[in-house]
Amino acid sequence: MPDPDDQGLADVVASLRGIEERLRDAAYEALRARVEGDEAAGVTERRLLQARRAVERAIRALGGDPDD
Repeated sequence: MPDPDDQGLADVVASLRGIEERLRDAAYEALRARVEGDEAAGVTERRLLQARRAVERAIRALGGDPDD
């Protein structure tokens, strides 16, 4: 029988992967806006990338591979 803690962590890692994907998509949108001349989008893009890296670190800390 699988360890319930392992399944709980797997669920958290799966949720974090979804969040990482959403942050990546939002960062790309901010980058597009920046290329189109929205100067404020550059700040947003940097914040989104910083948050995405933090989520990737959390995935690794929980034993997941952020690239899965």
